[in-house]
Formats: sequence, C-alpha cells, structure tokens
Amino acid sequence: MSKEQKKDQRFLSVIEKIGNKLPDPAFLFVLLALITIAASALAAQFDLSVTYEGFNAETGEIESITTAVNNLLSIDGIHYMVTNVISNFTSFFPLGPVFTIVLGVSVMEGTGMLSVLLRRIVSKTPKAFISAMVVFLGIMSNIASSTGYIVLVPLGAIIFFASKRHPIAGLAAAYAGVSGGWTANLLLGTNDPLYAGISTQAANILDPNYIVHPTGNWFFMVASTFLVTIIGTYITDKIVEPRLPKYHFSDDDQVDAITQHEKRGLKFAGIAEAIFLIVMGILVLPENALLRNPETGEILTSPFMTGIIFFMMVFFLVPGIAYGIVSRQIKKSKDVTDLMTEGIAGIANFLVLIFFAAQFTAFFAHSNLGTILSVNGAQLLTTIGLTGLPLLLLFILLTMVINIIMPVDTAKWVMMAPIFIPMFLQVGLSPEVTQLAFRIGDSTTNIITPLMPFFVMIVAYFEKYDEDAGIGSVVSTMLPYSGAFLVGWLILLTVWYALGLPIGPGAPITL
Repeated sequence: MSKEQKKDQRFLSVIEKIGNKLPDPAFLFVLLALITIAASALAAQFDLSVTYEGFNAETGEIESITTAVNNLLSIDGIHYMVTNVISNFTSFFPLGPVFTIVLGVSVMEGTGMLSVLLRRIVSKTPKAFISAMVVFLGIMSNIASSTGYIVLVPLGAIIFFASKRHPIAGLAAAYAGVSGGWTANLLLGTNDPLYAGISTQAANILDPNYIVHPTGNWFFMVASTFLVTIIGTYITDKIVEPRLPKYHFSDDDQVDAITQHEKRGLKFAGIAEAIFLIVMGILVLPENALLRNPETGEILTSPFMTGIIFFMMVFFLVPGIAYGIVSRQIKKSKDVTDLMTEGIAGIANFLVLIFFAAQFTAFFAHSNLGTILSVNGAQLLTTIGLTGLPLLLLFILLTMVINIIMPVDTAKWVMMAPIFIPMFLQVGLSPEVTQLAFRIGDSTTNIITPLMPFFVMIVAYFEKYDEDAGIGSVVSTMLPYSGAFLVGWLILLTVWYALGLPIGPGAPITL
C-alpha cells in the first residue's frame, strides 16, 4: 500500500469514527428535526423569503413564486407537526415500495431459492467480474426508478457473501451502482421523460417551441454506464473492501454445491417465471395492450411503469412459490404468509428508522428552509458571470451541495430548471446539457447524503452485517465512490464538450 493510499485510509477512518460517535440513527433524525424546528423559528424572526420563477402546480404555468420560511414553533407549525406524524410516516416514499418488494423477496429467500440462484450465478461468474456485475446491475436497475435501492442493494451483499467476500463491500458496490447510475444507463428509464417534461417547460420560458426529448441525455448516459462500472469496480476492489475488517464466515456459511433436487426446483421456478413474463409481455408489448398508457400508447408513462413495484413483487413471488412447492418448503397457503411475515420481521429496524426519518424530512420540507437555501445558492451563481464549460462545472458543484440538503431529485429539478435553463440558454448552453449537469451533481452526492430517503435503509443493511456500523460507516465507505464518480464525470464532460459531441439524439451541448 502506497503512502497516498495509507493517507486515504486514515482519512476515511477518521470520518467513520466521527460519524459513528453520532447518536443512533433514529435519535440522530430526532436531533435533526429539533434543529430544523429551531432554525425555522430563527429564520422567521428575520422574515427570510425568496422569489424565483417556477412552476405553479395548480395552473401548470411558470410564474413568479415567493416562498417564505414556515415557523414550526408558531401555532400553525405546532398544529402541523402534531397532526401529521402518522401521515408523514405512512406517506414516506421508501415505506410502501420496500414493504411491497419484501413480500415477494421473502418468499424467494425463505424457500431457499434465492440462495441457490445466487450460488449458481456466482459459480458461473469469474470472481474478477463479481464487483463489475453488481455495479452494472445496480446501474441498469434504474430503468424502474428506485427499485434498485430496494432489490439490488441487499442482493449485492448476498452475492458477495456467496463469493466468500465481505457482504458490506457488496452493499457498497450495489449502492454505488444504483445511485451513480442515476445519470447512467444503456436504456431509458422512468425518470427520463419526467426530467424532459420539466426541462421543456423551463425552456419554453424563452423559446415556446423548444422540446427536450426523453432521449436528450442518452448518448452521455450510455458512456457513463461504462465509466461508472469501471470506477465502481476499482473503488470496491482496491479501496473499500481492503479497509473493511475481516468478515468471519462460520461453518454454517459454507457455500455448498447445488444438488439435483435444487436444480429441479430452479427448473420449475424458471418455467413459472417464464409464464409470468409471457403474460406480462402480452399485457404490455402489443400496441393497444392493457397496461400501456390508454391515451398515448406509451410504456414509460403507462400503468405498467406506475405499478412497477407491484409487478416486481410478483416477479419474485411467482418463482419463489414454484420453487417452494417443488422443494416441499410450501405445503399450504399459510406457509407463504408465514414466509412473508418472517421477511417483514427482518426489516423491523428499518421501519423504526424511517418513522423518525420521515418526521425530519417532512418538517424540513414544510419549513421551506431547503428552498430558501437552494434559491439563494442559485442566485449567487448567476452573479459570478462565467460561461461555457466553467459555468457547467460550477453548476455541477452547486447541485452537489444543494443535493445534500434537498435530495429528492424531481422536487429539486422542478425548482431549479426554471432558474438555470433560461439563464444557460442565454449564454448558448442547451437545456439538455443543463439537465445533464444537474443529473451529474445530483447522482454524485446521492451516495453520501443522510437525507436521501433510502439512506436509512442502507444504514440498516450495514448494521445487519456489522452491529457496530452507523452513519459514519456508511458515509466513509461511500465517500470514495462519490469523489471518484465526480472526477470521472468532470473529465468525461470536459472531453465531450471539447469535441462538441451531441449528448443525445438531436441534443447538442451548445446552441
């Protein structure tokens, strides 16, 4: 290990120690909520507010919006907090998707099918490519929006475990792929038309005829897929896994060869899955299929994509039940619900965490502190006077900072697009490249911000494999990915800009 590597390891260890000295994650969110309440009261004393051009959700028009801080210690603020505790929890985005997916995965895992399937994958995959495979699958999972956080991250740990490698390294590789993959994919996902719609509305402030297509960042995203896979693999193998303490595998952790009985179970599970996929194909692929958008016929904006979490649950449930019946793990219907109950019991720690995380997130959003800080940062950027590539790079850095305190990407882009797209248009930068710069900054710090909705789930998974792990462990483990992705993307964007390459079909960098 070189001197530089030793310095990096010491730096990450310091971050981990400091982070893990913080209170238990649940109580940390309580503390953050109290700080938010106090900050909102202080800001209200100074009548803090911001005015910016934004979308009116009721009218659908772009207009001047003034946002003032909401004092959470006022009578209205106190009433809001005490009357919304339950709805804050039940409406917290990760709760429903995680709960639903676990119902299906728990059956597949409880019957033993998941273990057998992953052992087979590991046996067929050269060990040198395990990390790359996990990172790549994490990236591709973003086709279905946030499903990768729920499905791929825990599977990354299991795949590494089956390979006799540290499961936390697998968690990190999958998490890096999913978060970094927000600006990378070989295919278009559910977020692309959403971003494009917001960007089009923002561009129409200056040019009523400008249209940003969902494919506007596609060329750059394809290149980023390989970039993130290569960087993520290197960081996992050379930096993250070497600094993890040795994981002690017990005798019960031995990975046995797959038996003929298990192969038979996988065969029937495969047949059941194939039937399910054929049925789904009939419901989705034909031009007038039942699950397509009834008005436009599109798939990306269809009931299928809206209900993707449910279909993912069934995707795991169907082969799990088939395998369980063949292996005699499932003999009656109650066995299925028992397996589901065991799966939900396994995420009890996560449910406790998100109760408190949901309160903090809701309080912070209601206070409007995030909007005020973000708009002030944007206005600061407009006064600097840069153009071209330096302006894009600075915008990426600003987005990274804003993402730490306001990690919900669509809400952030709804606020930022009407500010930056017209501003950048006036200096010759296309709406597509402005959107791309935003996505790069957003993806880079998704990995390390504790305010990201799925962060509490990642902490819970870390604790599953290391009871002493905490927020500091997660941040210190993921920080090398964040820094490396940033450097990689800045270099890639600089080269792309210098060569004047289109970032998508019909989407130039400059106009």
